[in-house]
Amino acid sequence: MSTTVRVDAPRKATTQVLRDKKVILLEFNELSPKLIEGFMAQGELPNFRRLRDESRVFISDAEEAAPNLEPWIQWVTVHSGLSYDQHGIFHLGDGHKLENKCLWDILSDAGLTVWVCGSMNQRVDLPINGAVLPDPWAAEARPYPESLQPFYRFVRQNVQEYTNDRVPLSMGDYVSFVKFMVTHGLRLRTAIAIAKQLLLERVNKQAKWRRATILDKLQWDVFRSYYRELKPQFSTFFINSTAHFQHAHWRDMDPEPFKVKPTEDHRKEFGGAVLFGYQEMDRIVGEAIDMAGTDTTLILSSALGQQPCLIYEDIGGKTFYRARVFDRVMEWLGAPGKYQVAPVMSEEFHVHFDTEANAIEGARLLRSLQVNGKPAMNVMHESGPSVYTGCRIWEQLPPDAVLEHTALGKQIPFFRLFYQVESLKSGMHHPDGILWVREPGVKPQATPQRVPLLSVAPTVLRMFGVQPPPEMTGRPL
Repeated sequence: MSTTVRVDAPRKATTQVLRDKKVILLEFNELSPKLIEGFMAQGELPNFRRLRDESRVFISDAEEAAPNLEPWIQWVTVHSGLSYDQHGIFHLGDGHKLENKCLWDILSDAGLTVWVCGSMNQRVDLPINGAVLPDPWAAEARPYPESLQPFYRFVRQNVQEYTNDRVPLSMGDYVSFVKFMVTHGLRLRTAIAIAKQLLLERVNKQAKWRRATILDKLQWDVFRSYYRELKPQFSTFFINSTAHFQHAHWRDMDPEPFKVKPTEDHRKEFGGAVLFGYQEMDRIVGEAIDMAGTDTTLILSSALGQQPCLIYEDIGGKTFYRARVFDRVMEWLGAPGKYQVAPVMSEEFHVHFDTEANAIEGARLLRSLQVNGKPAMNVMHESGPSVYTGCRIWEQLPPDAVLEHTALGKQIPFFRLFYQVESLKSGMHHPDGILWVREPGVKPQATPQRVPLLSVAPTVLRMFGVQPPPEMTGRPL
Protein backbone atom coordinates (compact mmCIF):
# COMPACT_ATOMS: atom_id res chain seq x y z
CA MET A 1 0.00 0.00 0.00
CA SER A 2 1.46 3.39 -1.04
CA THR A 3 2.19 6.01 1.58
CA THR A 4 0.77 9.42 0.68
CA VAL A 5 1.87 12.96 1.42
CA ARG A 6 -1.07 15.24 2.07
CA VAL A 7 -1.39 18.98 1.56
CA ASP A 8 0.61 20.99 4.09
CA ALA A 9 2.43 17.91 5.38
CA PRO A 10 5.03 19.03 7.93
CA ARG A 11 8.68 18.97 6.97
CA LYS A 12 10.53 16.23 8.81
CA ALA A 13 13.49 14.05 8.03
CA THR A 14 12.59 10.85 6.21
CA THR A 15 15.07 8.00 6.12
CA GLN A 16 13.20 5.31 4.20
CA VAL A 17 12.85 5.69 0.43
CA LEU A 18 9.40 4.56 -0.71
CA ARG A 19 10.28 2.15 -3.52
CA ASP A 20 6.68 1.14 -4.11
CA LYS A 21 5.75 4.73 -4.98
CA LYS A 22 5.27 5.67 -8.66
CA VAL A 23 4.89 9.18 -10.10
CA ILE A 24 4.30 10.29 -13.69
CA LEU A 25 4.82 14.01 -14.35
CA LEU A 26 3.00 15.12 -17.51
CA GLU A 27 4.67 18.30 -18.74
CA PHE A 28 2.28 19.94 -21.23
CA ASN A 29 4.00 23.21 -21.96
CA GLU A 30 2.18 26.53 -21.46
CA LEU A 31 -1.42 25.32 -21.31
CA SER A 32 -3.68 28.17 -20.24
CA PRO A 33 -5.79 27.67 -17.10
CA LYS A 34 -8.51 29.93 -18.55
CA LEU A 35 -8.62 28.22 -21.93
CA ILE A 36 -8.69 24.71 -20.52
CA GLU A 37 -11.52 25.59 -18.13
CA GLY A 38 -13.51 27.05 -21.02
CA PHE A 39 -12.93 24.04 -23.28
CA MET A 40 -13.86 21.64 -20.46
CA ALA A 41 -17.06 23.59 -19.80
CA GLN A 42 -17.95 23.16 -23.47
CA GLY A 43 -17.51 19.38 -23.14
CA GLU A 44 -14.51 19.31 -25.49
CA LEU A 45 -11.97 17.75 -23.10
CA PRO A 46 -13.48 14.79 -21.19
CA ASN A 47 -10.17 13.31 -20.07
CA PHE A 48 -8.74 16.60 -18.83
CA ARG A 49 -12.00 17.08 -16.92
CA ARG A 50 -11.76 13.62 -15.37
CA LEU A 51 -8.17 14.26 -14.31
CA ARG A 52 -9.08 17.62 -12.80
CA ASP A 53 -12.06 16.18 -10.92
CA GLU A 54 -9.86 13.45 -9.40
CA SER A 55 -6.98 15.79 -8.45
CA ARG A 56 -5.85 18.43 -6.05
CA VAL A 57 -6.11 21.44 -8.36
CA PHE A 58 -3.70 24.38 -8.09
CA ILE A 59 -2.76 27.38 -10.19
CA SER A 60 1.02 27.49 -10.29
CA ASP A 61 2.81 30.85 -10.21
CA ALA A 62 6.06 31.25 -12.15
CA GLU A 63 6.85 34.30 -9.97
CA GLU A 64 8.68 35.93 -12.88
CA ALA A 65 7.97 38.62 -15.49
CA ALA A 66 9.43 39.13 -18.96
CA PRO A 67 12.20 38.75 -20.00
CA ASN A 68 12.57 36.04 -17.33
CA LEU A 69 9.18 34.49 -18.11
CA GLU A 70 10.24 31.79 -20.56
CA PRO A 71 9.53 28.04 -20.44
CA TRP A 72 13.23 27.12 -20.63
CA ILE A 73 13.68 29.11 -17.40
CA GLN A 74 10.54 27.90 -15.60
CA TRP A 75 11.04 24.21 -16.40
CA VAL A 76 14.51 24.40 -14.84
CA THR A 77 12.76 25.72 -11.73
CA VAL A 78 10.25 22.83 -11.80
CA HIS A 79 13.00 20.21 -12.10
CA SER A 80 15.58 21.75 -9.75
CA GLY A 81 13.38 23.41 -7.14
CA LEU A 82 15.45 26.58 -7.59
CA SER A 83 14.27 30.06 -8.53
CA TYR A 84 15.75 31.83 -11.55
CA ASP A 85 17.82 33.97 -9.17
CA GLN A 86 19.31 30.72 -7.82
CA HIS A 87 19.85 28.68 -10.99
CA GLY A 88 20.61 31.55 -13.43
CA ILE A 89 19.75 29.50 -16.56
CA PHE A 90 18.45 32.07 -19.05
CA HIS A 91 18.84 30.48 -22.50
CA LEU A 92 17.24 27.43 -24.05
CA GLY A 93 19.97 24.82 -24.46
CA ASP A 94 21.92 25.95 -21.39
CA GLY A 95 20.27 23.59 -18.89
CA HIS A 96 23.39 21.41 -18.81
CA LYS A 97 25.22 24.32 -17.14
CA LEU A 98 23.12 23.96 -13.99
CA GLU A 99 25.35 22.91 -11.10
CA ASN A 100 22.62 21.53 -8.83
CA LYS A 101 21.03 18.12 -9.19
CA CYS A 102 17.51 17.86 -10.58
CA LEU A 103 14.65 15.61 -9.47
CA TRP A 104 15.72 12.65 -11.58
CA ASP A 105 19.35 12.89 -10.41
CA ILE A 106 18.35 12.90 -6.74
CA LEU A 107 15.92 10.00 -7.15
CA SER A 108 18.40 8.00 -9.21
CA ASP A 109 21.01 8.54 -6.49
CA ALA A 110 18.45 7.15 -4.03
CA GLY A 111 18.33 3.93 -6.05
CA LEU A 112 15.07 4.60 -7.91
CA THR A 113 14.56 4.07 -11.65
CA VAL A 114 13.75 7.19 -13.69
CA TRP A 115 12.58 7.84 -17.26
CA VAL A 116 13.00 11.44 -18.48
CA CYS A 117 11.17 11.85 -21.78
CA GLY A 118 11.76 15.18 -23.51
CA SER A 119 11.82 17.46 -20.46
CA MET A 120 12.87 20.98 -21.50
CA ASN A 121 16.35 22.41 -20.84
CA GLN A 122 17.37 19.46 -18.73
CA ARG A 123 20.51 18.79 -16.75
CA VAL A 124 21.30 15.11 -16.10
CA ASP A 125 24.06 13.20 -14.32
CA LEU A 126 25.08 10.34 -16.62
CA PRO A 127 25.05 7.42 -16.35
CA ILE A 128 21.64 7.46 -14.70
CA ASN A 129 19.49 4.66 -13.32
CA GLY A 130 17.03 4.64 -16.23
CA ALA A 131 16.72 6.46 -19.55
CA VAL A 132 16.85 10.07 -20.77
CA LEU A 133 15.52 11.64 -23.97
CA PRO A 134 16.71 15.28 -24.25
CA ASP A 135 14.44 18.01 -25.53
CA PRO A 136 14.78 18.71 -29.27
CA TRP A 137 16.34 22.16 -28.70
CA ALA A 138 19.26 20.91 -26.58
CA ALA A 139 22.56 21.94 -28.16
CA GLU A 140 24.93 19.72 -26.21
CA ALA A 141 22.86 16.75 -25.06
CA ARG A 142 22.71 13.13 -26.13
CA PRO A 143 20.09 10.56 -25.24
CA TYR A 144 20.76 7.78 -22.78
CA PRO A 145 21.00 4.99 -23.65
CA GLU A 146 22.51 5.61 -27.09
CA SER A 147 19.83 3.41 -28.66
CA LEU A 148 17.45 6.41 -28.44
CA GLN A 149 19.59 8.38 -30.90
CA PRO A 150 17.65 7.56 -34.14
CA PHE A 151 14.42 8.83 -32.58
CA TYR A 152 16.09 11.88 -31.02
CA ARG A 153 17.77 12.94 -34.25
CA PHE A 154 14.52 12.63 -36.23
CA VAL A 155 12.45 14.64 -33.76
CA ARG A 156 15.16 17.24 -33.22
CA GLN A 157 15.56 18.00 -36.92
CA ASN A 158 11.81 18.18 -37.50
CA VAL A 159 11.23 20.51 -34.55
CA GLN A 160 14.20 22.81 -35.19
CA GLU A 161 13.43 23.15 -38.89
CA TYR A 162 9.62 23.13 -38.70
CA THR A 163 9.37 26.46 -40.60
CA ASN A 164 11.67 25.30 -43.40
CA ASP A 165 10.36 23.49 -46.46
CA ARG A 166 13.13 20.89 -46.22
CA VAL A 167 14.25 19.00 -43.12
CA PRO A 168 17.97 18.05 -43.21
CA LEU A 169 17.55 14.30 -42.80
CA SER A 170 19.11 11.63 -45.01
CA MET A 171 17.42 8.48 -46.25
CA GLY A 172 19.53 6.60 -43.73
CA ASP A 173 18.08 8.77 -40.94
CA TYR A 174 14.55 7.89 -42.03
CA VAL A 175 15.36 4.18 -42.24
CA SER A 176 16.94 4.22 -38.76
CA PHE A 177 13.95 6.08 -37.38
CA VAL A 178 11.43 3.63 -38.83
CA LYS A 179 13.41 0.65 -37.52
CA PHE A 180 13.53 2.24 -34.08
CA MET A 181 9.80 2.98 -33.99
CA VAL A 182 8.81 -0.50 -35.16
CA THR A 183 10.76 -2.01 -32.26
CA HIS A 184 9.89 0.67 -29.67
CA GLY A 185 6.14 0.93 -29.39
CA LEU A 186 4.80 2.26 -32.69
CA ARG A 187 1.05 1.62 -32.65
CA LEU A 188 -1.25 1.06 -35.58
CA ARG A 189 -3.31 4.13 -34.65
CA THR A 190 -0.17 6.30 -34.88
CA ALA A 191 0.79 4.84 -38.26
CA ILE A 192 -2.73 5.52 -39.54
CA ALA A 193 -2.56 9.10 -38.22
CA ILE A 194 0.74 9.63 -40.08
CA ALA A 195 -0.76 8.29 -43.33
CA LYS A 196 -3.83 10.53 -42.98
CA GLN A 197 -1.62 13.56 -42.31
CA LEU A 198 0.51 12.97 -45.40
CA LEU A 199 -2.58 12.51 -47.56
CA LEU A 200 -4.12 15.69 -46.12
CA GLU A 201 -0.97 17.67 -46.98
CA ARG A 202 -1.17 16.51 -50.60
CA VAL A 203 -4.65 18.04 -50.79
CA ASN A 204 -3.93 21.09 -48.61
CA LYS A 205 -0.31 22.24 -48.18
CA GLN A 206 -1.33 24.55 -45.32
CA ALA A 207 -2.24 21.49 -43.23
CA LYS A 208 1.43 20.93 -42.42
CA TRP A 209 0.82 22.73 -39.11
CA ARG A 210 -0.88 19.59 -37.78
CA ARG A 211 2.40 17.63 -37.92
CA ALA A 212 3.29 18.83 -34.42
CA THR A 213 0.65 16.51 -32.96
CA ILE A 214 2.06 13.58 -34.96
CA LEU A 215 5.39 14.08 -33.20
CA ASP A 216 3.49 14.06 -29.89
CA LYS A 217 1.93 10.71 -30.79
CA LEU A 218 5.29 9.22 -31.74
CA GLN A 219 6.90 10.43 -28.52
CA TRP A 220 3.99 9.08 -26.47
CA ASP A 221 4.41 5.67 -28.12
CA VAL A 222 8.12 5.70 -27.21
CA PHE A 223 7.30 6.82 -23.67
CA ARG A 224 4.85 3.95 -23.20
CA SER A 225 7.35 1.43 -24.59
CA TYR A 226 10.16 2.45 -22.25
CA TYR A 227 7.73 2.81 -19.35
CA ARG A 228 6.70 -0.84 -19.75
CA GLU A 229 10.32 -1.95 -20.08
CA LEU A 230 11.91 0.11 -17.29
CA LYS A 231 8.97 0.18 -14.84
CA PRO A 232 10.31 3.49 -13.48
CA GLN A 233 9.33 4.87 -10.11
CA PHE A 234 9.56 8.43 -11.52
CA SER A 235 8.99 9.52 -15.10
CA THR A 236 8.38 12.73 -17.05
CA PHE A 237 6.71 13.26 -20.42
CA PHE A 238 7.04 16.66 -22.15
CA ILE A 239 5.23 17.95 -25.27
CA ASN A 240 4.99 21.45 -26.74
CA SER A 241 2.58 21.41 -29.69
CA THR A 242 -0.32 23.28 -28.09
CA ALA A 243 2.00 26.01 -26.80
CA HIS A 244 3.10 26.53 -30.40
CA PHE A 245 -0.51 26.63 -31.63
CA GLN A 246 -1.38 29.27 -29.02
CA HIS A 247 1.61 31.43 -29.96
CA ALA A 248 0.74 31.23 -33.66
CA HIS A 249 -3.07 31.04 -33.76
CA TRP A 250 -4.68 32.67 -30.71
CA ARG A 251 -5.61 35.51 -33.09
CA ASP A 252 -7.41 33.03 -35.37
CA MET A 253 -9.24 31.45 -32.42
CA ASP A 254 -10.37 34.79 -30.93
CA PRO A 255 -9.83 37.88 -33.15
CA GLU A 256 -11.77 40.23 -30.86
CA PRO A 257 -8.90 41.65 -28.73
CA PHE A 258 -6.54 42.10 -31.70
CA LYS A 259 -6.27 45.19 -33.91
CA VAL A 260 -4.83 43.15 -36.78
CA LYS A 261 -7.61 40.77 -37.78
CA PRO A 262 -6.99 37.49 -39.60
CA THR A 263 -8.50 36.93 -43.01
CA GLU A 264 -11.52 34.68 -43.34
CA ASP A 265 -9.43 32.14 -45.25
CA HIS A 266 -6.83 32.15 -42.45
CA ARG A 267 -9.50 31.69 -39.80
CA LYS A 268 -11.05 28.86 -41.79
CA GLU A 269 -7.74 26.96 -41.77
CA PHE A 270 -6.35 27.91 -38.34
CA GLY A 271 -9.32 29.05 -36.23
CA GLY A 272 -9.62 25.62 -34.61
CA ALA A 273 -5.88 24.98 -34.21
CA VAL A 274 -5.69 25.76 -30.48
CA LEU A 275 -8.70 23.60 -29.59
CA PHE A 276 -7.31 20.87 -31.85
CA GLY A 277 -4.08 20.90 -29.83
CA TYR A 278 -5.94 20.58 -26.54
CA GLN A 279 -8.09 17.76 -27.93
CA GLU A 280 -5.05 15.83 -29.13
CA MET A 281 -3.47 16.19 -25.68
CA ASP A 282 -6.78 15.14 -24.12
CA ARG A 283 -6.39 11.73 -25.79
CA ILE A 284 -2.94 11.33 -24.24
CA VAL A 285 -4.34 12.31 -20.83
CA GLY A 286 -6.95 9.57 -21.11
CA GLU A 287 -4.30 6.97 -21.87
CA ALA A 288 -2.09 8.28 -19.06
CA ILE A 289 -4.95 7.88 -16.57
CA ASP A 290 -5.49 4.31 -17.71
CA MET A 291 -1.76 3.55 -17.58
CA ALA A 292 -1.39 5.03 -14.11
CA GLY A 293 -4.23 2.95 -12.72
CA THR A 294 -5.07 3.31 -9.05
CA ASP A 295 -1.59 3.05 -7.55
CA THR A 296 0.40 5.70 -9.48
CA THR A 297 0.42 9.45 -8.83
CA LEU A 298 -0.26 11.50 -11.95
CA ILE A 299 0.83 15.16 -11.99
CA LEU A 300 -0.05 17.58 -14.78
CA SER A 301 2.05 20.74 -14.97
CA SER A 302 2.24 23.45 -17.63
CA ALA A 303 4.94 25.52 -15.78
CA LEU A 304 3.37 28.73 -17.11
CA GLY A 305 0.47 29.72 -19.35
CA GLN A 306 -0.36 32.09 -22.19
CA GLN A 307 -2.52 35.11 -22.95
CA PRO A 308 -3.29 37.17 -26.09
CA CYS A 309 -0.18 39.00 -27.34
CA LEU A 310 -1.36 42.58 -27.93
CA ILE A 311 1.83 44.60 -27.39
CA TYR A 312 2.89 44.54 -31.08
CA GLU A 313 -0.46 45.41 -32.67
CA ASP A 314 0.56 49.02 -33.40
CA ILE A 315 3.32 47.80 -35.74
CA GLY A 316 1.02 45.37 -37.53
CA GLY A 317 1.58 42.45 -35.19
CA LYS A 318 4.83 40.69 -34.35
CA THR A 319 6.35 38.66 -37.12
CA PHE A 320 9.81 37.13 -37.15
CA TYR A 321 12.48 36.23 -39.64
CA ARG A 322 14.67 33.15 -39.59
CA ALA A 323 17.91 32.44 -41.40
CA ARG A 324 17.41 30.03 -44.29
CA VAL A 325 20.74 28.41 -43.41
CA PHE A 326 22.56 30.20 -40.61
CA ASP A 327 25.96 28.94 -41.80
CA ARG A 328 25.47 31.09 -44.92
CA VAL A 329 24.86 34.13 -42.74
CA MET A 330 28.10 33.39 -40.89
CA GLU A 331 30.01 32.93 -44.15
CA TRP A 332 28.76 36.27 -45.53
CA LEU A 333 29.58 37.85 -42.20
CA GLY A 334 33.19 36.70 -42.44
CA ALA A 335 33.05 34.98 -39.05
CA PRO A 336 36.50 33.98 -37.79
CA GLY A 337 37.89 30.54 -36.97
CA LYS A 338 35.88 27.35 -36.79
CA TYR A 339 32.34 27.26 -35.46
CA GLN A 340 29.25 25.08 -35.23
CA VAL A 341 25.70 26.39 -35.53
CA ALA A 342 22.96 24.82 -33.39
CA PRO A 343 19.33 25.89 -34.04
CA VAL A 344 17.29 26.60 -30.92
CA MET A 345 13.69 27.84 -31.24
CA SER A 346 11.97 30.20 -33.68
CA GLU A 347 14.59 32.64 -34.96
CA GLU A 348 17.36 31.81 -32.49
CA PHE A 349 20.67 29.95 -32.79
CA HIS A 350 23.71 29.02 -30.72
CA VAL A 351 27.05 29.58 -32.47
CA HIS A 352 29.85 27.61 -30.82
CA PHE A 353 33.27 28.98 -31.78
CA ASP A 354 36.62 27.27 -31.33
CA THR A 355 37.99 30.03 -29.08
CA GLU A 356 36.61 32.79 -26.87
CA ALA A 357 38.51 35.38 -28.92
CA ASN A 358 36.72 34.24 -32.07
CA ALA A 359 33.39 34.33 -30.24
CA ILE A 360 34.05 37.95 -29.23
CA GLU A 361 34.86 38.87 -32.84
CA GLY A 362 31.90 36.90 -34.17
CA ALA A 363 29.56 38.72 -31.75
CA ARG A 364 31.00 42.07 -32.89
CA LEU A 365 30.36 41.23 -36.54
CA LEU A 366 26.82 40.05 -35.83
CA ARG A 367 26.10 43.31 -34.01
CA SER A 368 27.23 45.23 -37.11
CA LEU A 369 24.31 43.91 -39.21
CA GLN A 370 21.56 46.44 -39.84
CA VAL A 371 18.28 46.80 -41.73
CA ASN A 372 16.94 50.32 -42.35
CA GLY A 373 19.56 51.72 -39.98
CA LYS A 374 18.46 49.48 -37.08
CA PRO A 375 20.32 46.50 -35.56
CA ALA A 376 19.24 43.30 -37.31
CA MET A 377 20.38 40.77 -34.69
CA ASN A 378 20.02 40.09 -31.00
CA VAL A 379 23.49 39.06 -29.84
CA MET A 380 24.25 37.74 -26.37
CA HIS A 381 27.76 36.88 -25.31
CA GLU A 382 29.12 37.20 -21.79
CA SER A 383 32.14 34.92 -21.82
CA GLY A 384 33.33 31.65 -23.30
CA PRO A 385 33.27 30.43 -26.91
CA SER A 386 29.48 30.45 -27.50
CA VAL A 387 27.23 33.22 -28.85
CA TYR A 388 23.42 33.23 -28.66
CA THR A 389 21.82 35.14 -31.52
CA GLY A 390 18.76 35.60 -33.73
CA CYS A 391 17.04 38.17 -35.92
CA ARG A 392 15.50 40.99 -33.85
CA ILE A 393 13.24 42.50 -36.52
CA TRP A 394 9.56 42.14 -35.66
CA GLU A 395 7.80 44.42 -38.18
CA GLN A 396 6.88 43.73 -41.80
CA LEU A 397 9.76 44.33 -44.23
CA PRO A 398 9.35 45.20 -47.93
CA PRO A 399 10.47 42.59 -50.50
CA ASP A 400 13.47 44.74 -51.45
CA ALA A 401 14.79 45.10 -47.87
CA VAL A 402 18.59 45.25 -47.66
CA LEU A 403 20.86 43.73 -45.02
CA GLU A 404 23.87 45.97 -44.36
CA HIS A 405 27.22 44.77 -43.01
CA THR A 406 28.40 48.05 -41.49
CA ALA A 407 31.72 46.59 -40.31
CA LEU A 408 32.77 45.66 -43.85
CA GLY A 409 30.67 48.16 -45.79
CA LYS A 410 28.75 45.64 -47.92
CA GLN A 411 25.11 44.79 -48.57
CA ILE A 412 22.92 41.87 -49.62
CA PRO A 413 19.16 41.48 -50.20
CA PHE A 414 17.74 40.57 -46.79
CA PHE A 415 15.50 37.80 -48.12
CA ARG A 416 18.41 36.06 -49.77
CA LEU A 417 19.60 35.01 -46.30
CA PHE A 418 16.37 35.18 -44.26
CA TYR A 419 12.72 34.26 -44.73
CA GLN A 420 9.58 35.45 -42.98
CA VAL A 421 7.65 32.91 -40.93
CA GLU A 422 4.03 33.12 -42.04
CA SER A 423 2.04 33.52 -38.83
CA LEU A 424 1.93 36.64 -36.65
CA LYS A 425 2.63 36.14 -32.97
CA SER A 426 -0.72 35.81 -31.23
CA GLY A 427 -0.04 34.35 -27.77
CA MET A 428 2.44 35.47 -25.12
CA HIS A 429 3.49 34.03 -21.79
CA HIS A 430 1.56 34.41 -18.54
CA PRO A 431 2.89 33.38 -15.10
CA ASP A 432 -0.23 31.35 -14.20
CA GLY A 433 0.06 27.67 -15.03
CA ILE A 434 -1.77 24.39 -14.46
CA LEU A 435 -0.78 22.10 -11.59
CA TRP A 436 -3.03 19.11 -10.92
CA VAL A 437 -2.01 16.27 -8.60
CA ARG A 438 -3.95 12.99 -8.75
CA GLU A 439 -2.60 10.93 -5.87
CA PRO A 440 -4.00 7.60 -4.65
CA GLY A 441 -5.73 7.95 -1.30
CA VAL A 442 -5.76 11.76 -1.33
CA LYS A 443 -9.10 13.54 -1.57
CA PRO A 444 -9.59 15.75 -4.67
CA GLN A 445 -9.95 19.44 -3.93
CA ALA A 446 -9.49 22.82 -5.61
CA THR A 447 -7.14 25.28 -3.94
CA PRO A 448 -7.88 28.93 -4.76
CA GLN A 449 -4.50 30.38 -3.87
CA ARG A 450 -1.58 30.27 -6.30
CA VAL A 451 1.38 28.07 -5.44
CA PRO A 452 4.95 28.75 -6.54
CA LEU A 453 6.68 26.47 -9.04
CA LEU A 454 9.36 26.13 -6.37
CA SER A 455 7.00 23.74 -4.57
CA VAL A 456 6.88 21.09 -7.31
CA ALA A 457 10.32 19.50 -6.85
CA PRO A 458 10.20 19.20 -3.03
CA THR A 459 6.64 17.86 -3.28
CA VAL A 460 7.76 15.05 -5.60
CA LEU A 461 10.78 14.21 -3.46
CA ARG A 462 8.67 14.02 -0.30
CA MET A 463 6.27 11.66 -2.09
CA PHE A 464 9.19 9.23 -2.33
CA GLY A 465 10.29 9.82 1.25
CA VAL A 466 13.39 11.68 0.02
CA GLN A 467 14.38 14.78 1.98
CA PRO A 468 14.69 17.84 -0.32
CA PRO A 469 18.19 19.39 -0.28
CA PRO A 470 18.57 22.67 1.64
CA GLU A 471 18.71 24.81 -1.49
CA MET A 472 15.14 23.81 -2.37
CA THR A 473 13.31 26.49 -0.44
CA GLY A 474 9.81 25.79 -1.76
CA ARG A 475 7.24 24.36 0.62
CA PRO A 476 5.94 20.90 -0.34
CA LEU A 477 2.24 20.98 -1.20
